[in-house]
Amino acid sequence: MQAEPATAAPAPRPVLQRPPIAAIVQQHADDALHLRHVRSVLVRAPHVRLLQLGRLDERLDAHLDGLAVAGEYGQARAQAALEQPGCGEVFAALTAALQAQDAAMQQRVLALAPTAPEARRGIVSALGWTSAPLLREPVRALLAAALPWQRALGMDACRLHRVDPGPALAKALREADPVLRLAALRAAAALGRRDLLPLVLAALDTPSLAAAAAHAACLLGDRGAALRTLAQAAFATPAACDLLRPLAVQALAPEQARAQLRQLMPMAPREAVRAIGWLGDARLVPWLIERMEDAALARVAGEAFSTITGADLAALALERPAPADFAAGPNDDPDDDDVALDDDENLPWPDPPRVQRWWQAQASAFAGAAPCFVGAAPTPEHLGQVLRTGTQRQRALAAQRLVLLQPGQALFNVAAPTWRQRRLLGLPGRGG
Repeated sequence: MQAEPATAAPAPRPVLQRPPIAAIVQQHADDALHLRHVRSVLVRAPHVRLLQLGRLDERLDAHLDGLAVAGEYGQARAQAALEQPGCGEVFAALTAALQAQDAAMQQRVLALAPTAPEARRGIVSALGWTSAPLLREPVRALLAAALPWQRALGMDACRLHRVDPGPALAKALREADPVLRLAALRAAAALGRRDLLPLVLAALDTPSLAAAAAHAACLLGDRGAALRTLAQAAFATPAACDLLRPLAVQALAPEQARAQLRQLMPMAPREAVRAIGWLGDARLVPWLIERMEDAALARVAGEAFSTITGADLAALALERPAPADFAAGPNDDPDDDDVALDDDENLPWPDPPRVQRWWQAQASAFAGAAPCFVGAAPTPEHLGQVLRTGTQRQRALAAQRLVLLQPGQALFNVAAPTWRQRRLLGLPGRGG
């Protein structure tokens, strides 16, 4: 695995001059697991920007450093968590093994991948987190391995580090194993390998891979069979479909997308309101402001409003307190079986009269700007600025829009370690 330009070799870890303190090392292990879980939420959060994510990454990396500095004892603490191999536990154990270049421990952790989805998620997360120089030999071995699930992990590592795996990618797209082929589809799309589009489109004929193949092929520029399959899968159910539906709304012709949303509205009004933000039609802003009067739709309407206009409701004092009679998420009533979390947590409550006044003052600036995304037409320059300054949800949409505008370029990973993101965006900060 070759590192991207400007990726420095990992700095040597300090060496302990005295025995580690057990309680402190255990605290590093516990906090690393906790922060890995918190990070998995923040990378998809509506209120988090690159700066806030970077602060969490610094804390997480400090705890991982604490385990590394503790040497064998730190590795042992990370490995002990594998008695319950959840995503965070596996992430910490594999990260520690990669940093220590402990091949035996790496193999032990990697062997968990086919046993449970959570373990595989933790492995992929560790492969994405670890600096590229430490991955060259492990990933080379994975790509050359006999078992398909091992080669799939190698594909995932290459995708996350924007490294082309070479002929192994085309070979994997022809394989029968669904796990390997799915990893190859995602890698081809993320790396912008338009030359592999015929192999990606061929996967449309495999029912279990059709949606993923359609997603990948649309990112690679297909607007025929792949887009039809994507739209069908994205709107097959009124339930949330965060992987497929945003791309479908962005890739479809505006009139087709509006028709899909009209059909969605009676069945899933909240999901339809969300998708209007992805559509970016400023003519629908007055309708969104009306939805802000409905407590069930107010916050998601506010997010859609911000996605179109770029208005930060909190910064512009366009928010209000939650309604006094509003209750969301689990409560203390033992007879209440509803334990679902509030899907709109961390979204501000818009104040409709204030939002209306702001819109009346700004509406003329949006005339003719269709589509409109975070306050402007989605040009490559503007999308690049959103990647630098937007919220995580806005940044994920911006990354997709950039590829839709210019198929063949790599898909920016807004969940990557922030020091890697900052380097790719030309921002000051740590590289690696």
